Amino acid sequence: MGSAARLTELPAWRALTELRGGFEGRTLRALFAEDPGRGERFAVEVLGLHLDYAKNRIDAEVLARLLELAEQSGLRGQIDRFFGGEAVNTSEGRAALHMALRAPRGAAFAVGGRDVMEDVHRVLAQMTGFSEQLRSGAWRGHTGQPIRHVVNLGIGGSDLGPRMACRALRSFADGPQVAFVANVDGADLAAALDGLDPAETLFVVCSKTFTTLETLRNARSARAWCLSALGDEAAVARHFVAVSTNAAEVAGFGIDPANMFEFWDWVGGRYSLSSAIGLSLMLAIGPERHREMLDGMHAVDEHFRSASFGENLPVLLALLGLWYADFWAAETHAVLPYAQDLERFPAYLQQLDMESNGKSVDRDGAPVDVPTAPVVWGEPGTNGQHAFFQLLHQGSRLVPCDFIGFARSNDECEDHHDWLMANCFAQTEALAFGKTEDEARAEGVPPSQLPHRRFPGNRPSNTLLAERLDPATLGKLVALYEHKVFVQGALWGLNSFDQWGVELGKALATRIGPELRAADEQALDHDSSTNNLMRRYRRWRSG
Repeated sequence: MGSAARLTELPAWRALTELRGGFEGRTLRALFAEDPGRGERFAVEVLGLHLDYAKNRIDAEVLARLLELAEQSGLRGQIDRFFGGEAVNTSEGRAALHMALRAPRGAAFAVGGRDVMEDVHRVLAQMTGFSEQLRSGAWRGHTGQPIRHVVNLGIGGSDLGPRMACRALRSFADGPQVAFVANVDGADLAAALDGLDPAETLFVVCSKTFTTLETLRNARSARAWCLSALGDEAAVARHFVAVSTNAAEVAGFGIDPANMFEFWDWVGGRYSLSSAIGLSLMLAIGPERHREMLDGMHAVDEHFRSASFGENLPVLLALLGLWYADFWAAETHAVLPYAQDLERFPAYLQQLDMESNGKSVDRDGAPVDVPTAPVVWGEPGTNGQHAFFQLLHQGSRLVPCDFIGFARSNDECEDHHDWLMANCFAQTEALAFGKTEDEARAEGVPPSQLPHRRFPGNRPSNTLLAERLDPATLGKLVALYEHKVFVQGALWGLNSFDQWGVELGKALATRIGPELRAADEQALDHDSSTNNLMRRYRRWRSG
């Protein structure tokens, strides 16, 4: 399957275009009235995940045509090539085989004809051994103090995944306290270091090339902070480890290459949580819990690889998202976890989805003629209800939503969890069915308020339920959305594994930085706006 232009020429696409026209005016109220068993029919439960997608603007025929679209696009073959280690990252000539990172011993994954599983489990064993040493107190800092604090220095995929997971699994953390620094803004590093003792602090520097501007700036400042207190250059080897592939740069920084944890060019940054990038998470929750997360990911990998499309959770979510993006002009997608511990999950998914599929050309470099990735955003419930749900219920924009909830809380506090989930279920019901003017009038709403107290409904949502937010369940959720993004990229004909759009601003910043710091006024040859901003900055900066 090539470009999105070919996608629009498939018979299923033409059928969906006709069905979309016939759906104008059909509401979720009417769909549920026509089919009282709809709630049971449009639901799938596998691997302890229950997906209710009944509150979507679809019927059985739309669903059938969406599934046909997946078949006609050659999705099955693309999945096979993906899992087969082929160079699906076409612009860089690389595989994207993060599924190998969570596969158990005995599994077979190869890149370029070479089995990668020995390397994967070698690094996992190295991570496990180091984690056990540090968590037990056997690994000590330069002055003999045990390590009580870990600071992860990374950005993008080297930060968002482990940061999200550490927050999500805080109930399972029994190791050192872990903080995260990503922004090159010095306030980020200063806040993380506030109150820490350098003698009890370990830094995990996460950069594949060990040249990432933001990460290395923060690492050098952390190094200076550490040495200002400990005084001895040898201290770096006891207070810094690296997740990287550049042994020479790591050693030059002062980190013992024996404490460098490797990953490979077939692991993309935003897909790297299950790689050595997850070291800080393993330090926090321990190797056993970390393995449970990997096992959850692997379970969804196998489900995605083998399940029929009609029962395949990533495929269903992907097709529903495509239906709204390409046939209903929905520009955004809200992810609403009813679990405070998943507060960073929407931000994690922003990168996963928007960096992967935020593309306007296909794998062959031809323009894509349909909308691709939505703007992904969200906030935990019930906080979001008192912020942006007004727009979801009565605004002029269509915003499909994913609600995520759990049957049990990790922090039972009287009846809080029942009320939390009551809100979750109530919001999906209210979005779907709304309230008519007649219903509002029957409730005694004054005539002058009727236009304001009417809710149109017909706002689509999915609901994902699981028993409990634990390491295995988090792993399943991560893999579920990873594969959803892959499916959508495959259907749109995109390369979901490069991110050239990130590079331009970074390259310009390396040019502007020295100009801002130059001792003398320099001739600037940027555009007039940028030149003026830089001059104003320099004047204020110089006092």
